[in-house]
Amino acid sequence: MSQHPAVHKRLVDSLYTEAMLLADEARGYFDMLGRNERDCLDAMTRVAFSCESLKVTTRLMHVIAWLLTQRAVECGEIARREALDPSRRLGDAPETDEAVIARMPEKARELIHASIELYRRVLRLDRSQANDSAPESPARTMMARLSRSF
Repeated sequence: MSQHPAVHKRLVDSLYTEAMLLADEARGYFDMLGRNERDCLDAMTRVAFSCESLKVTTRLMHVIAWLLTQRAVECGEIARREALDPSRRLGDAPETDEAVIARMPEKARELIHASIELYRRVLRLDRSQANDSAPESPARTMMARLSRSF
């Protein structure tokens, strides 16, 4: 990755803390506090509420797994190239329809949006890391050498 290793480590540590706190908050809400709010919803919205709970959990678990992989690289437990294996990349997150979110209780909406935003930030890092590791194309290398010659 083109970032300085110390900056990358601090970023990963910060995101990991954020993800764990959000996961704990989501678990507390969807497993306990949100039950009363869910029970007041119509049948279809209750189903959507349960689905959104699973989507939040899925997003957060993908993020946490990716961050743990980054920590393993930093600790030397796995090679940086191993972290680029598709099985160690950020997993696909389920999509959430804004119309569905709008029908959710306020706290559920906050958690859904927070999980989407965190996932998107980590996705940018994952893509950046993959792009940084890609070998430069021979054509670009040749063009760069030619431009330096003239």
